[in-house]
Amino acid sequence: MKIRVINNSGNPLPEYSTEWSSGLDLRANLEEPVTLEPLERTLIPTGLFIELPQGYEAQIRPRSGLTLKKGITVLNTPGTIDADYRGEIGIIVINLSNDQVEITHGERICQMVVSQVEKIELEEADKINETPRAAGGFGHTGTH
Repeated sequence: MKIRVINNSGNPLPEYSTEWSSGLDLRANLEEPVTLEPLERTLIPTGLFIELPQGYEAQIRPRSGLTLKKGITVLNTPGTIDADYRGEIGIIVINLSNDQVEITHGERICQMVVSQVEKIELEEADKINETPRAAGGFGHTGTH
């Protein structure tokens, strides 16, 4: 699938880090570095504008290495970019570490996965079918 993109960042186009990667790495588009204090969040621009076809979405997800090494993650995860959105892709990041963290221009800050979306039609009902699990959730199967 080809997706049209405008790249106003000066960074290379997003790319997959490995042949089997499912997410494209997106980079920060910054005029100057951004320093985040512990628990501080901000919107990081990417300089990217995409044209998704109807029936698809782009999901924004954290990069595990960035989270582990620096404590930076993406809020609203996964973030959804709808097919009809044509604005700049912005990434909401938060510093979950105990230290100041600096984000620089060109740094890979997240990954983007494009997925097909199935439209559904909700049908009101008075009852739904039971399963063995029923309403069990939030750790009901134990920890081991």
